[in-house]
Amino acid sequence: MNRRKLITLLGSAAAAWPVVVNTPVSAQTQAWPQRTVRLIVPLSPGTGTDVTARLYAEKLSLRWGKPVVVENRPGPDALVAVNAIMTARDEHTLLFSFGGPVTINPILNDKLPYDPERDLVPIVSASDSFLAIAVTKSLNINSLAELRSRALAEPGKLNWAATPGMPQFAFAGYVTAAGVDMTYIAYRDFNPALQDVAEGRITAVATGLLPLMGLNQSGKIKILAVTNRQRSPAAPEIPTAGEAGFPDVVAEGFQGFFGWRDMPTELRDRIAADVRAVAPEMPSERLIGLGQVVRVGTTADFLVMIEDQRTRVSAVVKAGGVKPKPQ
Repeated sequence: MNRRKLITLLGSAAAAWPVVVNTPVSAQTQAWPQRTVRLIVPLSPGTGTDVTARLYAEKLSLRWGKPVVVENRPGPDALVAVNAIMTARDEHTLLFSFGGPVTINPILNDKLPYDPERDLVPIVSASDSFLAIAVTKSLNINSLAELRSRALAEPGKLNWAATPGMPQFAFAGYVTAAGVDMTYIAYRDFNPALQDVAEGRITAVATGLLPLMGLNQSGKIKILAVTNRQRSPAAPEIPTAGEAGFPDVVAEGFQGFFGWRDMPTELRDRIAADVRAVAPEMPSERLIGLGQVVRVGTTADFLVMIEDQRTRVSAVVKAGGVKPKPQ
């Protein structure tokens, strides 16, 4: 990212949320937490996001001297989890979530039961999940460029599926960047989609890297690229979409901590600093096994990540790759 673009993103982020400022830490902030901290997670137990949240909870509990408990509140578009932190009205309840509630939801929905710019305060990023694009092995396609050539030669005949959220935007972004006509197939439950691509009924899929690894190793599918900016340490042989000739196809599954409406800036900064402090203690090999890596920084860094994802999601929607939801 060049310096001018970075400055532009920072300016846009600042318009949505206050940028971090250096303020004296009050006695009240120093004393926080006074009791158990609840960490709301919008996915089910055992998912990558849930496990990562629990790993951070363990480290933060030791640092804070108070229990940090994870509460799973799964539901479409993370709305159940967002509602949980809003209704709690409790300075000891945080949200650990992917970016969708503040990046995707506001773009796809004209009306939301929350204000994404006020009700959820970004604190700090925590990890990055690797997303990937794969094709059925029977097509004998070995790169994104070859997929583009086949799709151009057979307009409308190839199809694709993706898990909701950034994987769907990743592949829709590829379709736009490649200038091809491929049919999107929606699945209520994504597990059958993986079976269908393995058996050749679906041409391509976009989802987390981890669920694709076994099928790739068994020779049923071919993973063409990850959509992150960096290669995954779990599969360093797989190129990024940028390396594969599609630099505009960038979709990262970051996760991070969010606070409540009107959260004091000094407390936000304190929590962000504590997350950065425990990050080096996170078990990197276990995270790699989950298809993730630790990714922390300042609150300002997190705001830039959020704004970048918003911009990319918005561009895909404007191009018609993903339709806004009917109200």
